[in-house]
Amino acid sequence: MTDMIRATGLVKTYGKVRALDGLDLAVPEGTILGLLGPNGAGKTTVVRILTTLLDADGGSAEVAGIDVRHRPAGVRARIGLSGQYSAVDEYLTGFENLDMVGRLYGLKRRRSQERARELLELFGLAVDGDRTVKTYSGGMRRRLDLAGALVAQPPVLFLDEPTTGLDPGSRVDTWDVIVNLVKAGATLLLTTQYLEEADRLADNILVIDHGRAIAEGTADQLKTQVGGERAEIVVADQADIARARSVLASLASGPVVVDHRARRLSAPVGGGAMALMEALRGLDSGGIAVLDVALRRPTLDDVFLTLTGRTAQNDAGNGASRAVPTASRRRAKP
Repeated sequence: MTDMIRATGLVKTYGKVRALDGLDLAVPEGTILGLLGPNGAGKTTVVRILTTLLDADGGSAEVAGIDVRHRPAGVRARIGLSGQYSAVDEYLTGFENLDMVGRLYGLKRRRSQERARELLELFGLAVDGDRTVKTYSGGMRRRLDLAGALVAQPPVLFLDEPTTGLDPGSRVDTWDVIVNLVKAGATLLLTTQYLEEADRLADNILVIDHGRAIAEGTADQLKTQVGGERAEIVVADQADIARARSVLASLASGPVVVDHRARRLSAPVGGGAMALMEALRGLDSGGIAVLDVALRRPTLDDVFLTLTGRTAQNDAGNGASRAVPTASRRRAKP
């Protein structure tokens, strides 16, 4: 299978900060690579280099078989890009924004206008297409920006946190659009802070930290690397969290993660249901009331925590208060 996106030994420095430190990646044609990592890990830097917006200090990269550094115009003609922030003109209507993008790509007037209407319908903006964008909500602007990346039906797409700011319904609709694009033959590099998004969409996942790859594989392969099952407990009283943490820590085979706002504690355990029963006995003997208890498989959030020492929710800055111990960084292989 041909790699539509390939990078070898990418290096980028900003003064003393090494944003990328010899990063390799490959995305076969017709697949989705999910690029995960904490804030500052280098995800957006990778996207900017591969889309010709930034020069690498070292290494090489090709998109659709074209050298990014030596033939940037050729790369730009074959890609679509949606960045973290909506790049739309608020003084034009939604339709005019998309039509303008189509004309810049060289589409004839009639086809450009047809394509603009098609995309407004696809992203649920048809009713609002003739309103100026300055009257749009943040979520509507985000959807319009995503539509702009698809105007010319490029074979390669770069979506940098594409569903940030969307409501849950719009996020699911966008996932469906992405899946259909790949079914039609597109190749996609996706950065995201939503691990559910990577779990659902990505054929392969590359986790990076400090500009280096620290793990790569399918979602199932990465979860298997973490190993074991997770005991998850929700206590009734905030004041009991510390004591409940001690009980769970005595049985856990790894770090206990605490979500103070939800009063939820979770940790990897060996022994499955028997370990969970022992935890419940310890909580009961300590007079700690429990609202919910569960035993589940590892998630990508568990993988993220194990590899980077942080949860993706904490890293995305969503306000969740979690006590997260530092985990050692290691290179994992599927």
